[in-house]
Amino acid sequence: MSKLPYSFYQDTDVNQLAVQLLGKQLYTFIDGVLTSGTIVETEAYKGVEDKASHAYGGRFTDRTKIMYDQGGMSYVYLCYGIHHLFNVVTAPKGTPHAVLIRGLEPVNGLDIMLHRRNKTVLKPVLTAGPGALAKAMGIDKALNAKDLCGEEIWIEDNGLVVRSEDIISVPRVGVDYAGDHALLPWRYYIKGNKFVSKPNT
Repeated sequence: MSKLPYSFYQDTDVNQLAVQLLGKQLYTFIDGVLTSGTIVETEAYKGVEDKASHAYGGRFTDRTKIMYDQGGMSYVYLCYGIHHLFNVVTAPKGTPHAVLIRGLEPVNGLDIMLHRRNKTVLKPVLTAGPGALAKAMGIDKALNAKDLCGEEIWIEDNGLVVRSEDIISVPRVGVDYAGDHALLPWRYYIKGNKFVSKPNT
């Protein structure tokens, strides 16, 4: 297994990249503790032209500025003042595309994930949903704007190939404010995986 290189993240087709991230392994190494899981659900956000994106219309703030960095950085923000959400910044510098990681199947450090989520038994709720997986993986604002080829948070390719017929594409979750763009089928997940947050099939 090896870390995904910077070149992987430079793809200007954010939807293609959201699909390619399915089956990859997300790792965190925090305070000497390693946790990881297989990405099973993603959402694509297409920068300035996407009404659901934080960067829609060229919005540039302290929060969104990391989206304009080169692909291969982390974008972590607090949602509703409660949940941290982890996004992968993609595309070349200046193009604010991002992929939200929505579902994760635990692989390493399960005991740590359970402790972080105040759970005792492995059930899908542990890491199904972007807020749940971020907490289980120890992801908070301290991991915002981090190099995804670094030593704190990164993604690896373990050779797992998800067949196209096993990938479902449906509208994104919680973006009703985006009007017609809320209907775009830019959420992708592995069919039949129990760690998908809101399976439609």
